[in-house]
Amino acid sequence: MPGYQVKTETVTLGGVGWRIRCLMDTQQYADPINTSGDLGIPPAGWSLFGQVWPSARVLALAMQTHALHGQRILEMGAGLALSSLVMHRRGAHVTVSDWHPLTEPFLKENLLLNGLRPLNYQAGNWATDNPQLGQFDLLVGSDLLYERQQPAQLASFIHRHAAPTSQVIIVDPDRGNRAAFGREMGVLGFTLDMRVADRRLEDGTAYKGRFLTFQRSG
Repeated sequence: MPGYQVKTETVTLGGVGWRIRCLMDTQQYADPINTSGDLGIPPAGWSLFGQVWPSARVLALAMQTHALHGQRILEMGAGLALSSLVMHRRGAHVTVSDWHPLTEPFLKENLLLNGLRPLNYQAGNWATDNPQLGQFDLLVGSDLLYERQQPAQLASFIHRHAAPTSQVIIVDPDRGNRAAFGREMGVLGFTLDMRVADRRLEDGTAYKGRFLTFQRSG
C-alpha cells in the first residue's frame, strides 16, 4: 500500500470525458522517507497536487482551442496535468513540470487511463535553477500564487525558461498575490492582458477568476 488512497473520476471538458486518477481527498498524506519534506513541501500542502481544482478545469478547457502548433510548451506547477493531457492529445509538444515527487507517477497513470503515449516530465522547483528544462514558447499554469513568496519565485522561473519571444497563460482564482506577480513580470519585460474567466464551469459550479496572459517579444 502506498500510504494514501486514490480514486478515478471523470472530468468533462467540451463534452469530452477524461479519466483522472487523483487523491481520495485533501486529507491524504504519505511521506515515509521525507522526500517531500526535503523539497520543502509542508504536510498541509502535500495533497494539493492530487486534486482537480476549478482553475485547472478552466485552463484545460481553454487549451482545447488555443493555438499550439509548432510551439514548445511547459505546464508549470502542473499537479495532475489536466491541461497537458488535453494539449498532448492535440499533438502538441508538451513538457510537464512540478516539484511534488508524486506528480510523475500520477501523470504516467493518467496517460494510460486516457490511451495516450508517454509525455515528457521534468521536476521544476521555482526557487532553484532547473538547467534541464530549457526554454519554451508557451508556458501555462493554474492557481499558482497561493503563497506570499511565489510571485517573485514564479516570475524568475518564467524569466529563465521563457523563450525571447513567448507567451504565458495563467488562470488565477483572484488570489491576493496576483497584483504582485504582475508587477514582477512587468519588471522582467512581460506585458499583461487580463480578462475575467467564465463565471461557471461546465458542470454549473460557480467560478471566480481571471486569465493572466503575458507576452514577451525578443
